[in-house]
Amino acid sequence: MTEFSRQKTDYRLPGPVLAVLEKLEQHGYEAYVVGGAVRDILLGKEPVDFDITTGATPSEVMEVFGEDHCHPTGIAHGTVTVVVDGLPLEVTTFRIDGQYKDLRHPEQVFFTRNLEEDVKRRDFTINALAMSRGGEIVDFCGGIEDLHAGVIRAVGEPGRRFEEDALRILRALRFAAQTGFDIEKMTAEEALRQKASLSELSAERIWQELRKLFCGARATSVLREYFEIFAVILPEIVPMKGCQQHNPHHIYDVWEHSLVAMENVPSDVILRTTMLFHDIGKPACFFMDENGTGHFNGHQALGADMADTILRRLKVDTNTRESVVYLIKIHDMTIEPREKIVRRRLAQMGEEMLRRLILVKRADMKGHSQLSAYRFAEIDAFEALLDKTLQDQLCYSFDMLNVDGKDLISIGMAPGPALGKVKKQLLDEVIEDKIPNEKTALLLRAQAIRDEMGQA
Repeated sequence: MTEFSRQKTDYRLPGPVLAVLEKLEQHGYEAYVVGGAVRDILLGKEPVDFDITTGATPSEVMEVFGEDHCHPTGIAHGTVTVVVDGLPLEVTTFRIDGQYKDLRHPEQVFFTRNLEEDVKRRDFTINALAMSRGGEIVDFCGGIEDLHAGVIRAVGEPGRRFEEDALRILRALRFAAQTGFDIEKMTAEEALRQKASLSELSAERIWQELRKLFCGARATSVLREYFEIFAVILPEIVPMKGCQQHNPHHIYDVWEHSLVAMENVPSDVILRTTMLFHDIGKPACFFMDENGTGHFNGHQALGADMADTILRRLKVDTNTRESVVYLIKIHDMTIEPREKIVRRRLAQMGEEMLRRLILVKRADMKGHSQLSAYRFAEIDAFEALLDKTLQDQLCYSFDMLNVDGKDLISIGMAPGPALGKVKKQLLDEVIEDKIPNEKTALLLRAQAIRDEMGQA
């Protein structure tokens, strides 16, 4: 057996996890928690889920726990889901992978009783750690050392690991963005060399990595350093790099401006994706006037269309896609700090989206030159007015109007489109402070609007 390292941790595994490990051991099988959970424990993070690896074959696992508690969710690759106290736990047999021919799955897997053989097929050393029931970490690949050094290193030969599954290229970048670790030199070089293979991956798998990467603490550093890799799966970003803006309000090219803006919004997939793509339409819209100043008329609408195309291609969920596209379309919208404007914007998009827009505009300004600094005060004043409007419960939506459809019908209005138009005009006039949001005043005004519509 190869030399390996051991390290003890006082982390206490959850009861159901301990129960599975103990029961397998009682039946004579080795069993460990493996992979990301062990990595997170050593990093001082609470694991999201726990994967278990064992010397028991799938049939032996099902025999130990009984068919009523087992689901053969991935039995072809050695995985049985065992349910303990309502918690589903994936239990996978130690295995050796055969040849990969689809950049994802091995054509064959061979079960083994040897933990070392199992961990040496894994992607990165920091994910090839195993933890016993007693809290002992077993490390055959130098993962503990790499964790301490802050390094992401492929297990064994990087070329082979990426040839087996090209998604590991994006996983390396994602781990770098999330942990702040550096990618080891040979691993990084091989990721760059094999970047073209990313085009063979399914859109769903790419997005699952990108969405986590974008939310990482060092996402922009990774996007900056590995631009060539991202350009394979997001070719639309290529014209952004080096696209100088030739405008006194800008100090960066379009790509760097977008990264600066991206790192100035919270770690939220909608906001981070919006900022990455918010100016993606600029290169195609650029023109320079007779004074040598650059302009990008129409880049908001074009950028929204381009982002929609990208996110549809990646099969992003509808809410995320539509939110990002909408924010890109309106990211240059004026938010003048006046109560009527605040209420109009609330009526137009609701509180959640309006607060996102404020974050987008503030981050966008942080990617500008000092000539735009005055706008921060404007944004702050708008946000303060928004808070006050909501606190004072000022009317900005139909459900806040002090009349409803039944009230309008009670004064002789017929249900239908005309009634809807009257309600909309009432809301507009309340927002504009032309009439008070009081039932009597609203009903009188509704009658007048109806009469005006009848005369039209």
